[in-house]
Amino acid sequence: MRPAAESNEFRRDLVSVLPKLRRFAMTLTRNAADADDLVQEVCERAITRYHLWNGEGRLESWIYAMTRNLWIDEIRKRKVRTGGGTVDASENDELSIEPSGEKAVYANQLHKMILSMPEGLASVFVLVNVEGHSYREAADILKIPIGTVMSRLSTARMRLAAMITETTERRA
Repeated sequence: MRPAAESNEFRRDLVSVLPKLRRFAMTLTRNAADADDLVQEVCERAITRYHLWNGEGRLESWIYAMTRNLWIDEIRKRKVRTGGGTVDASENDELSIEPSGEKAVYANQLHKMILSMPEGLASVFVLVNVEGHSYREAADILKIPIGTVMSRLSTARMRLAAMITETTERRA
């Protein structure tokens, strides 16, 4: 059993990861309500299984791996129960950023572009380009080879660049 001080520090660290965790959950679920439910379940599981955290590596990596695994379990449950799955990001209008100028609009557009990519591409892009994980860490989190991370990241970057170019040309 770990001391209460360590547990409090763990909880504080977990709270600091929440914004990043929600972004990652959105890349998996493509739905704000599902992402919120997933984040809540991950937090609950992380707190109840805190004793399993060995303190090595980044807490984020442990939490992200847990998130990915829980989402995979949820998808399997949905397929068995209803045949349902994820909602396509292009059909989802739930995600919004409070309007505060041109930067907010651009950020919202970028977010939608990222979410419009297939799950594997979006997750790798967010983990590496937004959250700053190394290729190795992203590979470990997603349980895929590092070469696959590099390939997906390259593809995601090219798709995002093409989408930005297309959007810019439409405005001109």
